[in-house]
Amino acid sequence: MRKFTKISRAGPAPMKNKTIVYTLYFLCFIVAALTIVSCQQKQEQAEQKQGITITDDLGRELHLSKRPTRVFGFTSAMAEMLFAIVDTANVIARTPDCDYPAAVYTKPVVSNYPVDLEQVLALKPDLIFTSEGMTPLEDAARLQELGIPVYYQKYRTVEDVLTGIEDIGHIMDREQVANHLADSLRKEVKQLEANYKNHPNPLQVLTITWTDPIYVYGQNTLLTDKLRILGAENAVKETFDQPYPALTREYILKLNPDVLMGGTKEKLEQTFFSQYPELRKIKAYKDGRIYAPTGNLIERPGPRIVESIRELEGFLYP
Repeated sequence: MRKFTKISRAGPAPMKNKTIVYTLYFLCFIVAALTIVSCQQKQEQAEQKQGITITDDLGRELHLSKRPTRVFGFTSAMAEMLFAIVDTANVIARTPDCDYPAAVYTKPVVSNYPVDLEQVLALKPDLIFTSEGMTPLEDAARLQELGIPVYYQKYRTVEDVLTGIEDIGHIMDREQVANHLADSLRKEVKQLEANYKNHPNPLQVLTITWTDPIYVYGQNTLLTDKLRILGAENAVKETFDQPYPALTREYILKLNPDVLMGGTKEKLEQTFFSQYPELRKIKAYKDGRIYAPTGNLIERPGPRIVESIRELEGFLYP
């Protein structure tokens, strides 16, 4: 009878195979990581050699010699945007009006009205951010001649502000931070919008910015979209050439707003209504619907846009 010898299989073999597989995975990961780093380095070298070209919201094409690292905003709103997105060290200055966040006070002050060219040149910024209507185009052109590009953003809707955040992130190579911020704010806006969608009998809101003459937030301002999100409407339906038109008392009486914003009832009683006593006939005065929104919230397009909308919500639906 033939005898067969049982062959025993050594235990360590499978472990050895796993080790080889893990080693291959690790090597592939290293190769992929090195490839990504190499591509990034080549992209950076190409940017340094050729520069980058960007187009702002006014359609102006700007050529930068490199990816900007020294920037600041010519408006307090742009300062808020930059501090929310880029590294603090990359923001090199502030304007006299900048008061938020607290980190702005660690930066030197540069005059923006009028623009102090010597101050700006001494700071050597790679790029200056500003908003439509806040910096004269002739000032931007002069700075461009001196080698300092100025990037404009413009806002008609809340979504424009969120897109503006994303655009800054792209320009400053901070896309992950900017996109996360914009997406979180967008989610809150959509929830607010859903809460007040098809709201019956929308409140008519008039918001004054000055009392003599009477300047108000017009239809073509960001406030109109904030009110829309909350199921309310800007009482000013007509679109004027200026975003903040001057209105007559007769015009305001005709509007007869449900809500008036622009100061506390006590303050407006002493200034606005004592100067224009006939305006005590409007519905907002009779119903006591007079409110004082926080100036740097309602005025500034920026990362606190949802905070502004929620403040308005508290006024409209106390």
